Amino acid sequence: MRILLLITSIILAQSKYPADSVLTSPNTTIIEKAAILPIAGWQRLSHNTRLLDCQFYPSCSHYGALAIKENGLLKGLPMTADRIVRCNPSAFFNHLHMRGGFHDADGRLIDQPTSHLIASKKKSPIVAGILSAIVPGAGRVYAGRWFDGFMGFVMVYLTASSAIDASKRDNDFGKSFAYSMAAIFYTGEIYGAYRSAKYYQPQ
Repeated sequence: MRILLLITSIILAQSKYPADSVLTSPNTTIIEKAAILPIAGWQRLSHNTRLLDCQFYPSCSHYGALAIKENGLLKGLPMTADRIVRCNPSAFFNHLHMRGGFHDADGRLIDQPTSHLIASKKKSPIVAGILSAIVPGAGRVYAGRWFDGFMGFVMVYLTASSAIDASKRDNDFGKSFAYSMAAIFYTGEIYGAYRSAKYYQPQ
């Protein structure tokens, strides 16, 4: 009952948090809203706790909501997984190397889902994608982002091992959720490796 009340309050609430505007938009489909709903719930916690401040602009949760709305679930979810992997201690260093911009209001690293980055020819995006498909994280390492590669490997390993563990239990919802998360982070790793090689190169 409490969960139902929370979901209803999030859906009917005014656009106080960034994901709310996407959630309440008439252009967002029901399926996309179902995927964005947990993001809106998370923002009610993260936006009221300084320890959970995101180093990127827009924040990872808002980036995810925008990515899903603008690209649909099939591309938006892997894009969100890629951003979560990139939001690590090496992000500032990587941002400086590619001469990324900073948000004037608070100095956060600007990284939009629809950013118009200049493609680099230093590394092959196809090779990077294939490497991460074989060994998650390897494509990012090939692209010069070894810490992102390490984080990508860890995220795929954790979600995949959780899926394997869930398959041993008699809980269909748990299995579906665990396998979905593993698939999202695996495809996000391939997508992230491709983008790292194509766009996220030192300028």
